[in-house]
Amino acid sequence: MLENQVSDKDRDAARREEFRVPSKEILRASGQVQSLSRALKLLNALSYHASGLSLSEVAQEVGLPNSTAHRLLTTLQNERFVRFDTERSVWLIGVQAFRVGSAFVRSRDVVTIARPYMRRLMEQSGETVNLGISDRGEIVYLAQVECQKMMRAIAGPGGRARMHCSGVGKAILSHMNPEATRKVLHGRELTRETSHTHTSIEALFQDLEVSQQRGYAIDDEENAIGLRCVASAIFDEHGEPLGAVSVSGPTARVTDQRVLALGELVNKIANDITAELGGAQRRR
Repeated sequence: MLENQVSDKDRDAARREEFRVPSKEILRASGQVQSLSRALKLLNALSYHASGLSLSEVAQEVGLPNSTAHRLLTTLQNERFVRFDTERSVWLIGVQAFRVGSAFVRSRDVVTIARPYMRRLMEQSGETVNLGISDRGEIVYLAQVECQKMMRAIAGPGGRARMHCSGVGKAILSHMNPEATRKVLHGRELTRETSHTHTSIEALFQDLEVSQQRGYAIDDEENAIGLRCVASAIFDEHGEPLGAVSVSGPTARVTDQRVLALGELVNKIANDITAELGGAQRRR
């Protein structure tokens, strides 16, 4: 995204409940292994803090005593899932976590297949191109091809965005049935990121209906003021949205008059990627 004024601290606070370690009773009832669950919560918390967290910070994030968090972090460090920066005294994600995460991308092979089409889209549009998938009610960006212009969108691989106010998120939601959409958004507030953000489910559903009919979704300064994003869904072999590809740029370049042409261009590239993946859009 452009240098958004919405602070990461606000977004992290909203996610903090997701990082909290469940009680022993909940773990026992669900059949989870307590130590493994705690270790994974630590990894999840660190994944949102590229600059790292101190021991007390990461322990507070997941709701564990410092001593317990330290034992788990040391175990993860021995397996290279986390690392400790001695100069700054902070814990960070390790190389093994990257290797495991990369295996997911390789198993889908979406990025490898999509990248040549993304580069073509960047060259044809002159704007930054992103590829994203949905994950637990949010968008995770898997790949990006940056344009060379001075002012450009920034949302590197691994970055996340809310589905209801991102082009990629709305492109995916627009091809899901209403029940599935409500399930994805269940328990998630339609947070107002800007004055343009849809904060009611009715307004969002109206937008999704229009997006589905025309073949592309528009983030019209809904996630960041001064930024527009145009996105189209990519489909799997069952006709379900697997992800979406988008072009993003400042409103000075992605004007109202230019959105239609960009939408048609993005939709064409998304269809080409779908075909290359062996997918097919289901007609609803």
